[in-house]
Order: sequence, then C-alpha cells, then structure tokens
Amino acid sequence: MRQFRATLTGTDSTIAGIVKSTTSFGSKNTWQFHSIDDSLHLVIAKDTDGHWMRLTGTEPYLSGWTDELAEQIVKHS
Repeated sequence: MRQFRATLTGTDSTIAGIVKSTTSFGSKNTWQFHSIDDSLHLVIAKDTDGHWMRLTGTEPYLSGWTDELAEQIVKHS
C-alpha cells in the first residue's frame, strides 16, 4: 500500500490528510483521502477512459477536490 500526506483546498482553509492506495472497490485501484481531523473522506479512481472520478465520500463535496487529489496522486506516483 502506498501512502502520502496531501492537502485539499476547502472553502475557508486547506484540509490536511493522508492518501492511501487501495483496491477496496472490486478490482479497481482506488485512492482514499482521510483528513487528519476526520472531517473529510474521499475515494477516487480512474474510469475506463482514464478520467478520474469520485466513487464515494463525505458530504458536502467540492467538485474540484477530485482533480486536486488526482494531481497530487500523479505527482507522488
């Protein structure tokens, strides 16, 4: 399992957390973000066309988080 620290941009401040690579959704390679303060959980993966998509997570959700997290995953891979 690969993991690294990441931050996402919230409406008022940044949200620090840990990103882990898993295969918890069938055979898909997924990435899970869990915030340090446990306020945010986000799971993303690539679809069949190679585009990043949100699979599940906490609400409310900012649509930019998927792209922001995907950029950090690519950077750390």
